[in-house]
Amino acid sequence: MTAVRRTRARGIETLTLDSPQHRNALSAALVGELTGALTDCGTDDAVRAVVLTHTGTTFSAGADLRDPPHPDALVALLRLLVELPRPVVARVTGHVRAGGLGLLAACDIAAASHTATFAFTEVRIGVAPAVISLPLLPRTDPRALARYCLTGERFDAAEAARIGLLTAAGDDVDALLEPVLDGLRRSAPEALTETKRLLTARVLETFDRDAAPLTALSARLFSSPRAREGMTAFLERRDPEWVL
Repeated sequence: MTAVRRTRARGIETLTLDSPQHRNALSAALVGELTGALTDCGTDDAVRAVVLTHTGTTFSAGADLRDPPHPDALVALLRLLVELPRPVVARVTGHVRAGGLGLLAACDIAAASHTATFAFTEVRIGVAPAVISLPLLPRTDPRALARYCLTGERFDAAEAARIGLLTAAGDDVDALLEPVLDGLRRSAPEALTETKRLLTARVLETFDRDAAPLTALSARLFSSPRAREGMTAFLERRDPEWVL
């Protein structure tokens, strides 16, 4: 059973995260499928741009705690989104948590409806947003990122747009994206590739410099006793032992 559906219309390849029963959590299988689909898009001259969207009420709940991807695989996926020679547009109509926010930050353009909510929940299960900070830090407001990463608070789509996590937020996400997709279809493919390369250079510098230590940090935290307690508490729907 596939976790990523693929459709195409007028040069736009739509990749749909399709594991709603698991809230489109980033399992090893889903990350592998999405990586493969994006790789195909990057080498297909008939693809002008990619739309990344979802089924169900959640864009992505973050890492699948029962079948998490290896940190190296998640880094590779995020880097692929950033350096893909085709623009990647995120279309969000549901909730986004933890690692799912890394997917948004790695996309070139991201739009969400006002029904979407966002939260960096890592600290609440005893880990840190280590790997996803690679695309996040160069693209989002540092003061806001400090608040939301340190507290795990939920915020809405308007705030996500204000801090740079989203390009736009509104009642009708498809209306928001209609001029975006029209513009991409009207743009020369080679020009899109080179323009994206210019725009993502600083993000890729962050990957080159910090990916290895952040991958090691993620692996260390996820294997810690504190994280085991946090993940167990989450799955058991109770507060972890450190809550005051």
